Amino acid sequence: MGNRANRSWASQSPYDRFFDFIAPDADRFSVLSDHIQRLGLNAVVISIEENRHFFIFPQGKNLKPNAGGSLPFRGQSPIVLTAHYDRVQGSPGANDNSAAVFQLLQTALLLNEQKIDQWMIIFADKEELEDGEEVHKQGSFSLAEKLRKWGLSKARIYNFDACGTGDTLVFSSTAEYLLNKNKKPGFRHASQMMNLLRETAMGTTRRVRLSKVLSVPTPFSNDAGFLKGGIPVQTITMLPTNEANLYTLLLRKRPAFADLIIAGSIKNPADRRLVPETWRCLNGPADTHLRLTPEHYERIVHFAVELCKSQPTELRSISS
Repeated sequence: MGNRANRSWASQSPYDRFFDFIAPDADRFSVLSDHIQRLGLNAVVISIEENRHFFIFPQGKNLKPNAGGSLPFRGQSPIVLTAHYDRVQGSPGANDNSAAVFQLLQTALLLNEQKIDQWMIIFADKEELEDGEEVHKQGSFSLAEKLRKWGLSKARIYNFDACGTGDTLVFSSTAEYLLNKNKKPGFRHASQMMNLLRETAMGTTRRVRLSKVLSVPTPFSNDAGFLKGGIPVQTITMLPTNEANLYTLLLRKRPAFADLIIAGSIKNPADRRLVPETWRCLNGPADTHLRLTPEHYERIVHFAVELCKSQPTELRSISS
């Protein structure tokens, strides 16, 4: 593993504004807005219920939503890559979720360079909830409702969260875990879509020859708001191999531990020590650049680019 104190990785575009983005008093919206413009990306900011979301599209796609126009891909099923750009107050937010934001900026540049044109990237606001706030307060909840209204209910959405530490790609199975526990007939379509998203992601890992891949329940992210808003999404995160292996073993011995992880209600100190260390460091002062592993970022970006090349043919078999 590389020297985590080394900042040379952040000297290359688009990572060259990373440390501005995680500065204690950073105006993250302004830093990201300026950076997107400097990179020449085709983007627009859309406000939904006081939350400001960045939408990035392939070069050449016409977008005038603020002038009454519609977003591209209406009625279609593009790949949508999303990452939240807010952070908990008092945390640098290096892994949660600055790393994924910059990885997706790099992804957008490569997608344009390769002239791939069936994708969107959304940097979502208000993922982090304050004490007492319910999931409908997440920006992804009202965002999901808008996407459905705009004719994008068939979009295949992949949520990248805490992808800055580790070498093992983790596909969250939290949504399926909850859907399987609730057998209401109305959830059949959501379960089918989750299966499609997972199959597409797994197929992509095989194409890019990623061998360190895991599917386990993870703490809820923006996938909670999206699901409540009527759109299931696949959350993707990263863990170091040793943490991923220990967590998998734990779930085999104590399957009910998944409920504690999903609910975020682990109060017992002994149980909390069983949570992967990477996750324990999120949402606090320990989430610094010293815990990042940028030597693995290229594989995440490569995966994201290849994911956007996948075809939506399987959607025909999903009932509406």
